[in-house]
Formats: sequence, structure tokens, C-alpha cells
Amino acid sequence: MIINTGQRTDIPAFYAEWFANRLREGFVCVRNPYYPAQVSRYRLDPSVVDCIGFCTKNPAPMFPYMDLIKDFGQYWFVTLTSYGRDVEINVPDKHRLIEDFKSLSDMVGVDSVGWRYDPVFLSERYTAGYHLKAFEEIAKSLKGYTKTAVISFIDLYPKVKRNFPEVREVNKDERLMLGRELIRIAGAHGMTVKP
Repeated sequence: MIINTGQRTDIPAFYAEWFANRLREGFVCVRNPYYPAQVSRYRLDPSVVDCIGFCTKNPAPMFPYMDLIKDFGQYWFVTLTSYGRDVEINVPDKHRLIEDFKSLSDMVGVDSVGWRYDPVFLSERYTAGYHLKAFEEIAKSLKGYTKTAVISFIDLYPKVKRNFPEVREVNKDERLMLGRELIRIAGAHGMTVKP
């Protein structure tokens, strides 16, 4: 069984202590968001859980509890972009996140942590050139700490358009150019890009 903790919220960033308590108790109850009366109980034991997947923008709050998950298979996706506080209001300083990423990689191994640089969007401030430069700087910092970089381009859902009116769609030619260059940069730093 695979336990995916990242579908609804960022467990390591906001609920690390709660998740640690669930691990100590050996189970977690999950409410179905479409049928709130339906609650499933999952056993949290390495004998039945093959892997716990994490998707986070801040792994550090989970660090004090790493002994609780050391016997579980695990894979971490850490989102690390170059957006400023205008976009990522509650995300820690990028330099701190790079160091936390490295610490996490040292704890779980280079094959158990991937870097997410997504979603990529373009605006007056966040141009294609900006992304290429930022991606290269982060890739250089993470060289040897991961083998995987995940990229995606923004989907302009109505809520996204409402919250970020300055963001525009990344057209096909821009996607091809950015994709090609991000793949090249990642490769130069020992990483494979995945969608």
C-alpha cells in the first residue's frame, strides 16, 4: 500500500506533529471529501505500507520525527521555485529551503527525494529568462542531492485567473523552448526532468 500525504494539504509543513502522532498510534482515519460520512481507516505499519509519499514546500517541520518513518519506504517531492512573496506568501526563504532539501536528501537518500519546479507561469516579472536563470541557480545548488526535477506549466483555471490576473498562459512555443532548456540545465546538473 502507498500512503500519499500530499493530495489535500502539505502535511510536513503544517501537520507534522499530527502525522507523527498518527504514526505512533499506528493508524490514520481519512474522510472522503465527496462523501463526508465515509471514513476509511488505514494501518500505518511498515509491514503493510510499502511507501509514504510526501509533497511539500517545507520539509523541515517533519525533521524531528524522521525516526518514526525510517522503517517505511518513502519518497519526498519538495517544491522549490523562485517565486517571491507576491506569489508564495507562506513559503520559507528559498536559501533555507535549499539547505533543508539537502538535509532531507542526506537523511533519506538521493533516490528518495525529487525537486518540483512548478507550476511555471509567465508574467511581466517572471519571464522565460527569469525562470531559466532561477532554475539553473537552484539546480546547481541541488546537484548531487536529487536525480529528479519535475516541471509543469500553469493551468489557468478560473480561480487562478481571479487570484493572479497578471499571469498569462504559456503558449506552445514557449513551453517547447522552456522545456528544452530546463531539460538541458537539469541534465548538466545530474537530473532528469519529468512532467
